[in-house]
Amino acid sequence: MSSTLFRTKKVEQSIRDTEEPEHALKKSLSALDLTVFGVGVIIGTGIFVLTGTVAKNNAGPAVALAFVVAGVVCALAALCYAEFASTVPVAGSAYTFSYASLGELPAWIIGWDLVLEFALGTAVVAVGWSGYIHSLLDNVGWHLPAALGTRDGAVGFGFDILAAVLVLVLTGVLVLGMKLSARVTSVVVAIKVTVVLVVIVAGSFFVTAGNYHPFIPKAQAVPAGEGLRAPLIQLMIGWAPSNFGVMGIFTAASVVFFAFIGFDVVATAAEETRNPQRDMPRGILGSLFICTVLYVAVSIVVTGMQRYTDLSVDAPLADAFKATGHPWFAGFISFGAAIGLTTVCLILLLGQTRVFFAMSRDGLLPRFFSRVHPRFRTPYRPTILLGVIIAIVAGFTPLSELAELVNIGTLFAFVVVALGVVILRRTRPDLPRAFRTPWVPFLPILSVAASLWLMLNLPAETWLRFGLWMALGFVFYFLYSRSHSRLGREEEVGGRPGKPQGPAFR
Repeated sequence: MSSTLFRTKKVEQSIRDTEEPEHALKKSLSALDLTVFGVGVIIGTGIFVLTGTVAKNNAGPAVALAFVVAGVVCALAALCYAEFASTVPVAGSAYTFSYASLGELPAWIIGWDLVLEFALGTAVVAVGWSGYIHSLLDNVGWHLPAALGTRDGAVGFGFDILAAVLVLVLTGVLVLGMKLSARVTSVVVAIKVTVVLVVIVAGSFFVTAGNYHPFIPKAQAVPAGEGLRAPLIQLMIGWAPSNFGVMGIFTAASVVFFAFIGFDVVATAAEETRNPQRDMPRGILGSLFICTVLYVAVSIVVTGMQRYTDLSVDAPLADAFKATGHPWFAGFISFGAAIGLTTVCLILLLGQTRVFFAMSRDGLLPRFFSRVHPRFRTPYRPTILLGVIIAIVAGFTPLSELAELVNIGTLFAFVVVALGVVILRRTRPDLPRAFRTPWVPFLPILSVAASLWLMLNLPAETWLRFGLWMALGFVFYFLYSRSHSRLGREEEVGGRPGKPQGPAFR
């Protein structure tokens, strides 16, 4: 039994599967498209809210250094993703990479994890977008009925109609084609980045040098948490993080790290890229670099405009402009945030449908979902199914407490991909690699350690929920996926029943 759980799918077979007419996606993306996708999904409300919030609570003006630290941690994972995406240019991202290096069961686990991560991420972002639109509508005197408003804090029946409609519209865009999705994303990202640049340039005129002193405030101890809401590492060894000071920078980095989540979604589009060997590394690393520069610039501006102790928590950047006598910027920033969340939602939904499609093509999910549209060459069946489900979830459910599941799912994928790079280098040194992660195995091991550290700082409650979802995935795998695996059936037909192939058996 163990031999079948860790059977690996050869890279050459994965690539051949992408050439089957009924399962082939259209190749239409360039390096610029991929970079735009990356910027579009990374830059969301974090740049308008998280920068000031973390400065006030965790690091002071040194929040700029926290973004640099978080960017370095992400870069470690991005280098691993770049090697895999250029070597195995197949839809599915970490799922496909795991199937080629770790084996079928680990691949199923990471695929199951990504389905949850992207689904919740899409729903959470859609609800956040709805909140901004409600705020903008209220400013002009238009009010939706309470029953069709946001679900957070709602009493009685309610359905967030704006969040649901957004998901359904974006589902339609994805069905109509990847190139259309790229064009829509390019326009929206251009608007979003313009808003960010205007904020940076305008805010720089209101900077007061005295607000940067002290740049690294004196360290403060953090009260220990209790119960399941406490960080897992605190429950394990009693360690609690500190705010401000040098260690506060790393505490802040563990928070702002989640503002970078999304660059890994770019890897899910590898199969639809015209020249993935060249363009995937450029798209992944380029988008991460651009976003890091923008985050650092915004954090420097906001802590220079207003003293970090006076920054608001809910809308620090907008309120900083109000404090300098320019309140109209608040509406401008809300507009930028609402525009930005549109692309975040689109690309997260894109990532989920591609992972679902890849798992279906391998037989681990029903093969019904692996056929592409005869005209648009998109995986329309899983796109429509998941779009409708996420629209319903976003409409009915307040998802603020479930958002942390997105974070732990992403970090778990980072760990698996880094390990996969090391294993595939050993098991398949002959594979042509257009991009090679430097300093293997030291850099991937460092990436694993950094990701695990951030995971341990998440609440124990998040680990419990994540464990329950994983347990459900194991049940589904053993009841359905293992017996329907396309790789397993090909082995039976070829007379190779259960020869150990996974890294654990080499």
